[in-house]
Amino acid sequence: MKVLNLRCAHGHGFEGWFASNEAFDSQLASGLVECPVCGDTAIVKLLSAPRLNLGNAKAPQEAVATAASSVVPAELSPEARWMRAVREVLAKTEDVGERFADEARKMHYGEAQERGIRGQATLEQTEALLDEGIAVMALPIPAALKETLQ
Repeated sequence: MKVLNLRCAHGHGFEGWFASNEAFDSQLASGLVECPVCGDTAIVKLLSAPRLNLGNAKAPQEAVATAASSVVPAELSPEARWMRAVREVLAKTEDVGERFADEARKMHYGEAQERGIRGQATLEQTEALLDEGIAVMALPIPAALKETLQ
């Protein structure tokens, strides 16, 4: 298993796991590798240090403790904070799809129970909602978060 450090054209860094370098190259050429933040498929592989197993390695308990402490970064990157916020929005809101504008109006005018919703609205619908004093915000959701993992 190869763990590669990758970056999209917009500068978002992320990690990808592949069976081999050839598998990465094949998936990249097919457009299957995309940035989990913005969906960009213009991906480059960053340089990384190889892992060497040397005879004077730490005892297994020490190695596991060191690895576990390095998994959780002291400070999350802006991309990781954004992804965490998007996941929280997805978990705490109802997807009303193309009925978003109608549902937002019903809640605003007291015709429906207030709750957190998300969905799709055209630019015209969004401008009309804002003109009526209904607060809305665009939230681009990466394709990777819209689907379940296999």
